[in-house]
Amino acid sequence: MPEHLEVRLPDGVRLHVVVTGPVDAEATAVLLHGWTLDGSSWHRQLEGLRARFGDRVRVVTYDARGHGRSSCMALRTATLAQLGDDLVAVLDQIVPLGKVVLVGHSMGGMTVMEYAHRHPAHFAARTAGLVFVSTTAEGHTHTVYGLSPRIARLIRLAETTGAGVLARCGSWRPPRALLRALRPSIRWLLFGDRCDPADIRLVTSAVAHASLRSIGGFRASIGAQHRLDTLTALGHLPAAALVGDRDRLTPPPCAESIAAALPATELTVCPGAGHMLMMERPDEVNGALAAVLHRALAQPVEPTDPPAPLVANRPVAAGGTAGQGVGTPG
Repeated sequence: MPEHLEVRLPDGVRLHVVVTGPVDAEATAVLLHGWTLDGSSWHRQLEGLRARFGDRVRVVTYDARGHGRSSCMALRTATLAQLGDDLVAVLDQIVPLGKVVLVGHSMGGMTVMEYAHRHPAHFAARTAGLVFVSTTAEGHTHTVYGLSPRIARLIRLAETTGAGVLARCGSWRPPRALLRALRPSIRWLLFGDRCDPADIRLVTSAVAHASLRSIGGFRASIGAQHRLDTLTALGHLPAAALVGDRDRLTPPPCAESIAAALPATELTVCPGAGHMLMMERPDEVNGALAAVLHRALAQPVEPTDPPAPLVANRPVAAGGTAGQGVGTPG
């Protein structure tokens, strides 16, 4: 059964963490979700990893600050840099020992890059493999939403303006009635040729649990990040990058530049798929993750001293919440 934990960060934010598998597993896969989503977006990978590896691999997912069941935060901390620091805290408290494979979707992948950039020694001591799913190391450089560059610039201007307004709305969450009305737009933006209605419902539910501050606040940092130089120093690690050729947010050039920075990376382009590859193409994502894990497991174990945790983590009820955001009925 999954274990639900809470990690309290130095600024008082509480992260909701879900752990599956034994503490003495040979390796741990840490799955980081995308912007406005939560850990539930990896449900097909949780099933796949359990079926393939059993107790050999422990799996950790958590909701980023301001997302899902984690608590809201000060606006000044709605940055990728802060998410990179948060990942350090999660690793120190939840996975203090053993090999770690980091798996990031969209903003989650950018979080992994920020962790490597801001904490290179910590990253080198802990990380045994990388999987980048529908993400980028170049901010919004390649993001044109599948439209003409001129229209894309107008959309980005409107998006940036709207994000600034939302960022000041604090811990309030999107009205569910509005999200139901926006489902066709969410389907167009996030999915490719085919989409399971259950996946749309899951994504809409995740967005409904993201604070307006996180929806608006992270936009500037996501658009501005550039970490290709950071990736070039990680070429020794087993890695994979996956992208859908219908991805409107992080199109194939994003994954191609990651693969160019990491020459040993296995690049997979999924025809007809959009931004939500974990749901649209679970077999491809699970296969790439399994390949990286097998390579990581084959590496010799190097003894390390466990880092001192920042604060103790606490178990929470499986149906509980770590957040204090104000939900909007709908």
